[in-house]
Amino acid sequence: MFCWPGPANAANAYVGSATCQGCHEKEYETFAKHSRKAHSDKSVKLMTKKLTPEELKGCYACHTTGYGQPGGFVSFEKTPDLGHLGCESCHGPGSAHVDSGGGKSNIVGKGRMNIAQCEKCHKNERVVNFRYKPRMYNGGH
Repeated sequence: MFCWPGPANAANAYVGSATCQGCHEKEYETFAKHSRKAHSDKSVKLMTKKLTPEELKGCYACHTTGYGQPGGFVSFEKTPDLGHLGCESCHGPGSAHVDSGGGKSNIVGKGRMNIAQCEKCHKNERVVNFRYKPRMYNGGH
């Protein structure tokens, strides 16, 4: 399993993509416009009534930000800003990055990303089914 730079905890919690937008406006706008994962909450919400609670947890694991992690997605009501796959799904919890004024050592950025992060959700069967191509190789933002 991939480890983010520093654990997701009170000192390094999820902040939501809107927080990232403040300093990374161009990247945020491109992501929000072109990335399927920027709207992944819609798919989960459509399927909710058809799924068991266990199946729903499986959806949350790959279609929300930080599910099962300290400070991550809990529910659409309690943590709506983390109900989709946002910036922190790939870059890790952002509070330490924000608190340091954008320090590069406390966020997964260029040169530190690898395919293992993607494979957490994009397993072989999903790669075939969705013709997945990692955003890290095709200019995700």
